[in-house]
Amino acid sequence: MELETVKSREASHDSSDLESDQSEGDIERGRWGAKLDYMLSMVGYCVGLGNIWRFPYLCMRNGGGAFLIPFLFFLLACGLPLYFLEVSLGQFTGKGCFHVWEACPLFKGIGVGMFLVLFVITLYYNIINTWTLYYMGSSFFNPLPWSSCDQEWNTQDCIRSLPEATYNITLYNASFTRATSNYSIESVALNTTRGTGTTSEEQFWFYRVLDLSDGLHEIGSLNWRLLLCFIVAWIVVCLCLIKGVKSLGKVVYVTATLPYLLLTVILIKGLTLPGATDGILFYIKPDFKKLANVQLFYIGTTNSPLITMASYNKFHNNCYRDSIILTLISEGTSIFGGFAIFTIVGYMAHTAGKPVEDVVQAGPGLAFLVYPEALSQLPFPNLWGVVFFMMLFTVGLDSQFAPLETCMTAASDVIPRLRKHKALLSIISCLFFFLVGLILCTGAGLYIFQLLDWYIAAFALPLFGFLECVIFGWIYGAENMSRDIEIMLGRGVPVYIRILWCIFTPVLLLLLLISSLYTYRPPMVGTYEYPAYARAIGWFFAVLPLVPLPYFAIRVLMKSPGETFYEKLRSSLRPSEDWRPVSTSDAEKYNIDNRSLPGDLKTTIRRNILGRS
Repeated sequence: MELETVKSREASHDSSDLESDQSEGDIERGRWGAKLDYMLSMVGYCVGLGNIWRFPYLCMRNGGGAFLIPFLFFLLACGLPLYFLEVSLGQFTGKGCFHVWEACPLFKGIGVGMFLVLFVITLYYNIINTWTLYYMGSSFFNPLPWSSCDQEWNTQDCIRSLPEATYNITLYNASFTRATSNYSIESVALNTTRGTGTTSEEQFWFYRVLDLSDGLHEIGSLNWRLLLCFIVAWIVVCLCLIKGVKSLGKVVYVTATLPYLLLTVILIKGLTLPGATDGILFYIKPDFKKLANVQLFYIGTTNSPLITMASYNKFHNNCYRDSIILTLISEGTSIFGGFAIFTIVGYMAHTAGKPVEDVVQAGPGLAFLVYPEALSQLPFPNLWGVVFFMMLFTVGLDSQFAPLETCMTAASDVIPRLRKHKALLSIISCLFFFLVGLILCTGAGLYIFQLLDWYIAAFALPLFGFLECVIFGWIYGAENMSRDIEIMLGRGVPVYIRILWCIFTPVLLLLLLISSLYTYRPPMVGTYEYPAYARAIGWFFAVLPLVPLPYFAIRVLMKSPGETFYEKLRSSLRPSEDWRPVSTSDAEKYNIDNRSLPGDLKTTIRRNILGRS
């Protein structure tokens, strides 16, 4: 009945009416060409490398099929409510991460902090696509260059035989993991010392692809092969975003759907291999004892791309229905991808004569060590190599699009005249990130990548999520937010979403933040331990997104009306005049003063949780 109400609301607005609801500045800013453009772009962003190389490992390590119980719990208790909140904010305001906090100006710094996280991630994330391109190009050589020990980069201690191969692997896992937005906080430690008996896959990865130096202190020269792939990766990203969301909305028809096709092909092929059944059974077999020590599984909201991508929606788009569909698709992909992964892992365990748990791992180790070895053992290994790494590349591209588009949108929201020069902005942005990212193509690239990836989002994003819930659950109020959403959808927020916003989600995020701090361990790459100065740099990046919070809070307090500190504080917690719907017709009727609802504390609590009393 609720969805029917929303549909009737949508039906009452034809396309011309919807467009007339937008201001001139909003039309200039951009709009999705079609609803499917938006849906596929969000699928592309939410379905990332974490779904492929992180989730299956976590599922296996935390009880197999039993892990789906806490997984689905966190999906419904954290993922869906935060997803819905953020896309609602973007769609209602038609603005990016800098401007949606006008609902509570004291916390404007959150938007800047979110931007800083995305900015740093954009700096280094495309190096993953670069590694993938390198492997995809290498897959055209016969035999596969990682499949033998007679290459120029191999040492005398190279091991080729699967039964002889022993991965010296340790996984260092932080409790905070962004599985849907693709940035896994983990370190894969491998034996990287030359001459200690390493597999041909390891030697190809460390000595050929990375040309890894002895530490962060030894930057080394640019790896020209990696540099060429880095150039290609950024050219592809630039061309895909050359016209902003208009070009992105067309590219995702390929990049968001192709991974599903290729994953299906890999799954079908994997099911024909000996040992595949053992791998799948190991993946789904429940072990409820492991649930006692299950890791908290954070699924990647509290990040500005969701706000930015939704800000290009039509004002009356049914973002509630979209949120349900997209969260189920993105996390369903994690489960589906696990089946494809574990058919190959089971095959490897069968071939090597080892238990499955001795083969499975997470992160880059799965993509660039385990899978290449498995591919080299298959019939037509070159074909399967191209298919697998093409799938990773398309997944990685989608994960790069949203952060970069968010950065460009933030810049154009601050400087509106940039909207008329989308192509130039795209070229300059990609050129900037390319030049800064060149250091990742050196011998110390992996050390720099690991340092940034370990620290940048580990503590800031759970805190931002917690503050989001406090602001829109209690300070601005879930009731006010529900009334705003009712303007868009013709119905308010369901009671269960209100309860999650106000109580359960912030509590879970606070526990996640505490758990991340309590279980913190410094990053490592192999046996290499980062020196003190490197860890200090890492903590600088961890704290960097939090600096804007007190800075902008002080600025807002100083400019807020009032004679006393208390009066200024109350003013800074009220919505500003800039907080209004992007729809021109609805903005004319919108009254900020009506957002101050009377009543005592008990009435306020009941109103926010249960709705109008």
